[in-house]
Amino acid sequence: MSDMSRIKTFNLPDLGEGLTEGEILAWLVKVGDTIELNQPIVEVETAKAAVEIPAKWAGQVQAIHHPEGTTVEVGTPIIAIDTDPGAGPLEAPSTTATPSGDLPTPSAASLAAVEVAPAEGMVEPGLIGGAAPGGRTAVLVGYGPRTTAAKRRPRKGAVPAQAVTAPAPVVPTPPPVVAPAQNGRAATATGGVLAKPPVRKLAKDLGVDLGTLTGSGPLGSITREDVQQAASGTSVVVAEPIAATSAPSFGTDREQRIPVKGVRKLTAENMSRSAFTAPHVTEFLTVDVTRAMKALDRLRGRREWRDVRVSPLLLVAKAVLLAVQRHPMVNSTWAGDEIVVKEYVNLGIAAATERGLIVPNVKDAGRLSLRELADALTDLVQTAKSGRTSPAAMSGGTLTITNVGVFGVDTGTPILPPGESAILAFGAVREMPWVHKGKVKVRQVTTLGLSFDHRIIDGELGSKFLRDVGDFLTDPEAALLAWT
Repeated sequence: MSDMSRIKTFNLPDLGEGLTEGEILAWLVKVGDTIELNQPIVEVETAKAAVEIPAKWAGQVQAIHHPEGTTVEVGTPIIAIDTDPGAGPLEAPSTTATPSGDLPTPSAASLAAVEVAPAEGMVEPGLIGGAAPGGRTAVLVGYGPRTTAAKRRPRKGAVPAQAVTAPAPVVPTPPPVVAPAQNGRAATATGGVLAKPPVRKLAKDLGVDLGTLTGSGPLGSITREDVQQAASGTSVVVAEPIAATSAPSFGTDREQRIPVKGVRKLTAENMSRSAFTAPHVTEFLTVDVTRAMKALDRLRGRREWRDVRVSPLLLVAKAVLLAVQRHPMVNSTWAGDEIVVKEYVNLGIAAATERGLIVPNVKDAGRLSLRELADALTDLVQTAKSGRTSPAAMSGGTLTITNVGVFGVDTGTPILPPGESAILAFGAVREMPWVHKGKVKVRQVTTLGLSFDHRIIDGELGSKFLRDVGDFLTDPEAALLAWT
């Protein structure tokens, strides 16, 4: 086997979902390592997730083309693998070549001593058709290259170039400089007082000597008010100029610049597109969830649920899925000239990770039992926190829940993920005074915030959907009996 056939170049593969580039987070192998087929060799962060890429061939790593932290496009070579290292060492490169494989670079002196003759048919620079700056060939539009020197016909009456002398430079006359005179009076450099002609006429009519006045106008000029006050015997009070204070400046050593890439870049693009495309409306509902919290406690106490992570988010997810069955239009997409209503619910759960906000979703969540939904939510959250969410898990979402309550926030006005028509913000559950059965008692209360696309969901539909979610959380047992 020849050396060329032994060395396989591995290109960054297409990871799907329209991704065109990825950042190399970490190399899992190094030059000289022996690797197996499908062994993970590199961790790459795309605009949606961080994924490990397996090797297409077994063999020995010969070269790594891009260091960690480099962003490369799909199809770019990233690693070279010797697929038959047992066949012996590869042929050594020519001794006349440099380590990089290029020929030795000649010195400047040797280049200067060589005179290169133009090749046959080559046009000397400066001729039409010859080399122009930047290596282009200067060709007139509509004509082929010419190898004659460019000539210009002299105009009639033109003076020979030798007879043309450069004109003497014209020195502009500077305008008169206005400078403050003694005692704060404004005067020109020639000694005159700075005042407009109407002001001078007024001073002459009133018998006021302009030279004795202190101007209050721009650059200390005399104004009509100055002349009138001097004629009436009152003095002009000129305010002292206020010293300008410079704003404090800070050096770049106290600034941090974070490159926008990967998940954060995709999130920014999606949120900007959604916020300025879909007309958002947000409604709020505060509900008493005391019974729901007690139902969770009873669920945790059951034997078959003791190893299951049960959280308030589970009941909120179940409430949303049941409300979608009653109001299917909420689970739809605006497609320009039509609305696509989906009979499946890919329930997205917004998750904050070290790389930014991601929204993986539970596929066809409406068909899952409560136990299956609990296991799916647990797996989804743990995978997101470990940074192992795949691009496929974040695609195809139809409806989203963002649990801002884990940060101690009551609610919010969430922005719709692109392609979705509704997103529910679930706030913190707090003990608050609440009117219950005619008496003020301490109850567990939360606030829900529903943002929806007003092109699809009008106020009535959005309000009914939110009300149903609230009714389920207020009394889950009664809602299940009534709706199922």
